[in-house]
Amino acid sequence: MSSTDPTSVAADPAAHHRSLWRELRDAIRGTGADYTKIPLRRAVFLLAVPMVLELVLESTFAVVDIWFVARLGASAVATVGLTETFLFLLYSIGIGLAMAVTAVVARRTGEGDRPAAAVSAVQAIWIAVLASLPFAVAGIVFARELLQLMGADEWTLTHGVRYLQWMLGTNVVIMLLFVCNAIFRGAGDAAVAMRVLWVANGLNIVLDPILIFGLGPIPALGVEGAAIATVIGRGVGVVMQLWILLRGSEHIRVAVAQLALKADTFWHIVRTSLGGIGQMIVAMTAWIFLMRILAAIGSEAVAGATIAIRLMMFTLMPAWGMSNAAATLVGQNLGAGEPGRAEASVWRIGWYNMVFTVAVSVVFFAFPRELMGLFTAERAVVDIGAEWLRVLSYSYFVYGWWMVSVQAFNGAGDTITPTKINFVFFWLIQIPLAWLLALQLDLQATGVFWAVFVSETSVGLFTLWLFSRGRWKTARV
Repeated sequence: MSSTDPTSVAADPAAHHRSLWRELRDAIRGTGADYTKIPLRRAVFLLAVPMVLELVLESTFAVVDIWFVARLGASAVATVGLTETFLFLLYSIGIGLAMAVTAVVARRTGEGDRPAAAVSAVQAIWIAVLASLPFAVAGIVFARELLQLMGADEWTLTHGVRYLQWMLGTNVVIMLLFVCNAIFRGAGDAAVAMRVLWVANGLNIVLDPILIFGLGPIPALGVEGAAIATVIGRGVGVVMQLWILLRGSEHIRVAVAQLALKADTFWHIVRTSLGGIGQMIVAMTAWIFLMRILAAIGSEAVAGATIAIRLMMFTLMPAWGMSNAAATLVGQNLGAGEPGRAEASVWRIGWYNMVFTVAVSVVFFAFPRELMGLFTAERAVVDIGAEWLRVLSYSYFVYGWWMVSVQAFNGAGDTITPTKINFVFFWLIQIPLAWLLALQLDLQATGVFWAVFVSETSVGLFTLWLFSRGRWKTARV
């Protein structure tokens, strides 16, 4: 009997461990496996492991970054939080475009048309570069005015302008990082996307304390140093991505002849991305309104919310990684004419996500103040952030299902449905409810947190129900 026979592996624990180690090694290194044909459990494992590890490091950087910035005080943290409200608009376009390119590249890969997948990848890169230009101009020229618009305090207006100029002025590296990694994920090269973010964020983490606090001849740049570290780290990551695309990976390679603009494919991706961009803009602008409400309450409220949201991002990244695997599996299996296998992959990953988010919610409920205390000793900031973590813990299990069902729609190319859902639950419910509870009923930050709880729990349950109806299987890309 072969050593790879399932029966012998089950009977021999050592063989089982060797098999598991081989799969883990393959997941991290990357393979040329056809994800529409290999066993579903193995397909999920090979895609989810690198996607989870990729986003764990991304979220680790977000937490480490805010930990260093918090050493400069609540206003420095508020500077990061207010700047991110504008970056969220940029993220809306970048992530929306990434959704489209993942869906298109995955569908072409599932159909076996790798040259078309490469052409789509190049057009998405062109779109990302062009979309970044208006944000760069606005960030460089109007940084102070943008911070004033968000209700920034005097410290932020004095010390935070350069931070915003760096982050928005060089936003093309953010856009390209999103889009190129989406290309690799759609093609099935999740391990490549993982390695790129490992390098980019690892460099960020090393440079952060050096540039923020100074080292030897390098002066202490304060909060501006955090921005410069981010730009350098992400810039190196983008150079890696472009080099790998031209050299060729396991599943996709861009030839020099494919670098030209191709109007039909360019506009097809633009049209496909509009739903994803709208989906993200609705969600991100809702966050801007929430931050504006919190800014009216005070810098401590903004700082507490900013740290709490970084913790939330940190803990949700593994779940997002598994959800991204669902998007790739849905796209490739629909392209291969296997809608049943596409749906089965979503339900399997959804259960994994729920188990993980329930475990996280227990930690949030039991240790909110201890978690906040890792980043700041300011009592008011700790109080506000701990309250949000506690409120989040009540519905965290829903987030896991919400993420995977949304990514199922996006992976199928149906980005319009989540956009409509977000519009109703975020703009028509979350924002008015937060304004009413926080400012009119004088619940302050507590009102904002409960508004988020109500709206996001509702949107998660509704999206899962809509997914279960199955109309996403007929989406065309």
